[in-house]
Amino acid sequence: MKKNILLGVTGGIAAYKVVNVASSLTKKGFNVYVVMTEAATKFVSPLTFRTITQNPVNQDLFSPPSHYQVKHVSLAEKADIVLVAPATANFISKMASGIADDLLSTLITATRAPILVSPSMNINMYENTIIQENINKLDNRGVSIITPETGYLACGYEGKGRLPEPKLLVNHVIKELTPNLFKNKKILITAGPTREPLDPVRFLSNYSSGKMGYALAKAAGYRGATVKLISGPTNLEPPPGVDLEKIETAEEMNCRVKKYKEEQDIIIMSAAVSDFRPEKFNKNKIKKNKLAKNISLNSNPDILANIGQNKNENQILVGFAAESKNIYNNSRKKFKEKNLDLLIANDISQSGIGFGSDKNKVVIITEKIKKFLPVMSKRKIAELILNEIWTGFIN
Repeated sequence: MKKNILLGVTGGIAAYKVVNVASSLTKKGFNVYVVMTEAATKFVSPLTFRTITQNPVNQDLFSPPSHYQVKHVSLAEKADIVLVAPATANFISKMASGIADDLLSTLITATRAPILVSPSMNINMYENTIIQENINKLDNRGVSIITPETGYLACGYEGKGRLPEPKLLVNHVIKELTPNLFKNKKILITAGPTREPLDPVRFLSNYSSGKMGYALAKAAGYRGATVKLISGPTNLEPPPGVDLEKIETAEEMNCRVKKYKEEQDIIIMSAAVSDFRPEKFNKNKIKKNKLAKNISLNSNPDILANIGQNKNENQILVGFAAESKNIYNNSRKKFKEKNLDLLIANDISQSGIGFGSDKNKVVIITEKIKKFLPVMSKRKIAELILNEIWTGFIN
């Protein structure tokens, strides 16, 4: 069943950003109901939100409801979560004092849904002692406060008071709505390729984009886990709330994994680690006519096998396999040899999925099961992998 999000928009210049918040949440399949204060309508037209969300936009406490229900009560009961963005100094103060003199403030006093508040205002207003006291009051009462960003403000000042970018507000909403199944769990995830330098302009690597590992890190963070992401070179944005460490080579990744692995409850090795590295790094560029004669290779450490041989009794170890033929049989062999609890196998022979794509087609393998999944987004695959870890090894 679709979740219902009540989006409260108050009268700040940053209201224009919230149009993208409403759009993104609607595209992700949520029902978005916008409630605007009178001042907010001076910045953004209600028609804009109505067109984007395909739901009525509510403003007036006393206008007739579309159904014969008390409007502020029906909306309050319908909401699974409330996001107020931007939240002005005036509206924050009203919330802290329990004032209910318009539809949005009345609705907030009537709802039992979780409430997120994203302050946005001039830096001097934000740092005002009274406003800070009111923000702390809300925080102490269980309202989740989204810290404003620092930067150039519409008033011409620079400092703290900017509304966070829409994607961050969306992330806050999704995280709040996601059950904290992995709360108090520590998860180490590796992602992306490694690069093994040959000379100042060349290196050995592979086609991994890191998208699967980053999707796993984001999904695990939403579920309340403390996530350590060790990533090779990628062009991806770090998932919010995830502790990211970047590396280049397989040796660097091996060192980081060794450093953190003992404290982890779950280790997910989704990185595509280079099997070999040049025997030596040439500080000068190797001339083309000498290149073939100057490449001697050494094996890189098998990080996954080393963890499998030395993992703690209660640790859950997840590996990945990229195969081009005999997908299941070859992957099942790797599952046994590496002493894994769960393995994700994908067919790299199929075009349009796998490396570099937002989609994949995988087989989930454990000691007792094998699940052949159809082509789907890596985001969805990440959710299913975490579901399998939860139902198969934790719950």
